[in-house]
Amino acid sequence: MDYRDAFRTALQRVHAEGRYRVFADLKRHRGAFPRATWTREDGSQSDVTVWCSNDYLGQGQNAVVLDAMHKAIEEAGAGSGGTRNISGTTHYHVELEHELADLHGKEAALLFTSGYVSNEASLSTLYKILPGLIVFSDELNHNSMISGIRAGKREQRRVFRHNDLVHLEELLAEADPAAPKLIAFESVYSMDGDIADIAGTVALARKYGAMTYIDEVHAVGMYGPRGAGVAERDGLMAEIDIIEGTLGKAFGVMGGYIAADAVIVDAIRSYADGFIFTTSLPPALAAGAVASIRYLKEHNEVREAHQERAATLKARLSKAGLPVMPSVSHIVPVLVGDPVHCKMISDILLEDFGIYVQPINYPTVPRGTERLRFTPSPAHTDEMMDKLAQALESLWVHCNIKRVGGVAA
Repeated sequence: MDYRDAFRTALQRVHAEGRYRVFADLKRHRGAFPRATWTREDGSQSDVTVWCSNDYLGQGQNAVVLDAMHKAIEEAGAGSGGTRNISGTTHYHVELEHELADLHGKEAALLFTSGYVSNEASLSTLYKILPGLIVFSDELNHNSMISGIRAGKREQRRVFRHNDLVHLEELLAEADPAAPKLIAFESVYSMDGDIADIAGTVALARKYGAMTYIDEVHAVGMYGPRGAGVAERDGLMAEIDIIEGTLGKAFGVMGGYIAADAVIVDAIRSYADGFIFTTSLPPALAAGAVASIRYLKEHNEVREAHQERAATLKARLSKAGLPVMPSVSHIVPVLVGDPVHCKMISDILLEDFGIYVQPINYPTVPRGTERLRFTPSPAHTDEMMDKLAQALESLWVHCNIKRVGGVAA
């Protein structure tokens, strides 16, 4: 048997559906974000403007963060030395966990190697700690949450319609009153830009004796007076049992974490395979994260500038007649509705206009809702926005994408 045929067939399916992903070879330049240099396959290069980075606030370029990372390398070297259980716990990791616990007003925090790992490891581990646990999961939860929740048996999983608290309550009411329960949801849903009803979810959790687990990955650093997320903004952090976040987006570095009561964190630390058997983050990353968190705790003006830039981009694209999808957050999605057209527009923007934005296709979003997802930062200027709006307006005609009632078709 030629096993390679199976791999070729799998790739052909992705190509045929128009959703084969090609990664752009980019090199960002310190102090010049969102500018970068794009290297083509033939080796030629050109400057581009990045419009889809999750380094939402440009903290990956902040001198305070970079200086802290350089200092840590000089002091401790490159790697951590192993897993946290053996030789990989350093003072940098301990300091970062204290900073994260303080950020979220919790007793403790636990650091993971990524936001994906923190979700998958934490949620799957809860089944070990709480026998018979039933998890109620929003249908649009991130793949990392779904992966963790699938560790439970089929009868231990309930999926409620997105942001539909009526449906959630129906499922809670049907469940065994004696069974332990957990409601898992996100604050900001990154593909549509909508925000969960945290207060309503917490109220249902109280009514039915459920714990709450919130993914604040796309909100930490950007919402709340100190950047702890939407739960902080809404005055509800104390009502959430487990808060999960990332260091790889607004904080500009890498890593994931949870924050909760000390007994919850300690139990997950003791049982989670994704924590126990993984080499810990390098000290430099932990030091950079500490510096970034501390900086954003004290600089709310960065968040204010970010919200202004997002609102301005939405207004400019809407004024140009483009199908901007409804979003109450910093996410600016523009509906295309077809994978081939979506990639075509993305390719032309990069090649002809020096604008980099990746197409968002299935399985990241449902088929028929393919889109371009723009994430403006405080560093994106009015001039950059004007160029983007003009380029998109011309391409909507060039690529024969019709506008029907403000929606692409």
